[in-house]
Amino acid sequence: MNKLNRTKQAQVIAALVEGNSIRAIERMTGVAKHTILKLLKDVGIAAADYQDRTLRNLKCRKIQVDEIWQFVYAKEKNVPSEKKGHFGFGDVWTWVAIDADTKLVPSFMTGNRDAQSARIFIDDLASRLATRVQLTSDGLKVYLEAIEGAFGCEIDYAMLIKTYAASQEETRYSPAVCTSCESKRVMGYPDPAHISTSFVERQNLTMRMSMRRFTRLTNGFSKKVENHAYAVAIHYVHYNFCRIHQTLRVTPAMEAGITDHVWTIEKMLSNIGI
Repeated sequence: MNKLNRTKQAQVIAALVEGNSIRAIERMTGVAKHTILKLLKDVGIAAADYQDRTLRNLKCRKIQVDEIWQFVYAKEKNVPSEKKGHFGFGDVWTWVAIDADTKLVPSFMTGNRDAQSARIFIDDLASRLATRVQLTSDGLKVYLEAIEGAFGCEIDYAMLIKTYAASQEETRYSPAVCTSCESKRVMGYPDPAHISTSFVERQNLTMRMSMRRFTRLTNGFSKKVENHAYAVAIHYVHYNFCRIHQTLRVTPAMEAGITDHVWTIEKMLSNIGI
């Protein structure tokens, strides 16, 4: 297979991070599907490794965390019996942390929505922070043990528990109506004015808009969980370093002091080692 030149690589990645499907990118760029998937894998691995090494010793003050649902291979109810219970078939969750001030995403992870995944995610987040933070999560109970285990008492932690009118948090086409929010102090002394999950929930929308694999009611979902994880890693290296935040007028990485300029996609590919 001939290696794509840098310009063509950048075209493919630009299309990916703007929410295009693999088949659409194939039609737009003339690059074969298997070549696109190979580039997705190479860039995804490099993006995850680069952010793992770079997003360290962060001076964040206010962190919000959440989980976003998607499915891989098939919806949970349609997964064949021989594949049920195996990760990567059915429900898959992406755990995300965001700094409310800089909008930087310091930690993200693809996994299940269970205690083990919560511990891995929160341990990773804690390892990246240089200072005591105020952290807000939703009412998911697995956060309690995970956050205590990772931070001990060196955190100001609160839960924002939302009550919905419907029996499920989301209906088929739109979110259920939120009827009330309860702030619950769990640890330390969180500032009530900053007990919020608004920024991380808005980041969930950015994910669904920027990755075709997260678009609801389409057949663009991931067929392999590895490709799903690669797409998430590419999304966040682009979001953190290349995409100018509309409110900040700079990228999150610039606002956090990690870099001093906006990266082009070509620069991103070079910096992560592609």
